[in-house]
This record gives sequence, structure tokens and C-alpha cells, in this order.
Amino acid sequence: MDALTALHKRVSEPRLTGPAPTADQLEALFQAALRAPDHARLRPWRFLVLEGQGLERLGELFAAGALARVGDPNAAEVLRAPSLPQRAPMIIVAISSPKNHPKVPALEQDMSCAVAVGNMLVAAHAQGLGAVWRTGEPAYDPIIREGLGLQSHEKIIAYLYLGQALGGPRSIPVMDSRDFFQRWPEA
Repeated sequence: MDALTALHKRVSEPRLTGPAPTADQLEALFQAALRAPDHARLRPWRFLVLEGQGLERLGELFAAGALARVGDPNAAEVLRAPSLPQRAPMIIVAISSPKNHPKVPALEQDMSCAVAVGNMLVAAHAQGLGAVWRTGEPAYDPIIREGLGLQSHEKIIAYLYLGQALGGPRSIPVMDSRDFFQRWPEA
């Protein structure tokens, strides 16, 4: 698939099944991530790749975080939490790891990590994989952050769920670029 087709046709695929990406497909995703714009070449990101036992451990962290938030071990959120990572055969946790730099603020470095995730989403689509970017409470929870080994200056930018899309092709919403882009100053 050519680059413009992948960019124009990509949609999030929240319903995923196995198998996980192959080693070659995964390396293509990694290389796409590493091409994200990166002011001063700081490489302000790192990624954790989870499958199998890693997904189970992430589910345990999700449950511990949910329990700390709601306080009731029988709450639906706590009971559901361990199954959330099982919605895909693989998850890549994208972590922004900003470096101190006089000209590159941490926010720019966070955005670089976000673009790396976007590149992986497009690369997944181009290879026929299903993918969805998730965040929510698990991206901000201190118990989960600690359990995944994040340092105090790091943050989770995305949980990138990967696998094979379930069901047929999803419809692509039609958008008119004029609703979002305008010349400035207007003539």
C-alpha cells in the first residue's frame, strides 16, 4: 500500500484478535516510529512491547490501579480491569521520556512520542494489521506507571493495541478539508 493511501484510509480498529504482528511487521512499525520528527535528535521516547504474560501482568496493574481509585474490590471497573489488555494479542506502551534541553521543551518531546505512535498506526494499517490507540485512566495512574517502571519525568502517551481486525472493513468518515483548513490572512 502506498503512503498516501495508508494515510487517507487508516481507521482505528478497536476489535482485534490474533495473531500478533510478525517479527517483520513489528520491525516495520518500530522503524516507522523512529522516523517521527525529533527536534535536536533527543529520541525522547521508549516503548514496551507486551504479549502473553506481559498482557496478564498489565491486567493485574490495571486492576490494582482501579481498586486504588474506587476502593471496592467488587466494583465493575475493578472486575473488568484485568481483561482490558486481552482485547488484543499485543500492546505497545509508548512512553515519553523527555531529556533536559535548553531549546526543546518537554511538551515538544511528548508530541514527538505521539507522532511516533501515529506513524506506527499508519504503518500497521499499511501492512493490513488492525490497531487502536488507547489511553484513559490507565495512562495516568501512578500504580500502573510505577509497575511499568516509569521514571518520575516520564509519561504514558499511548497503549497501542495491535492484532488482526475483527469484522469487515470499517467505514471511513467523509470530511471536507475546508471545515478545518483556511488560508490566513483571508483575502
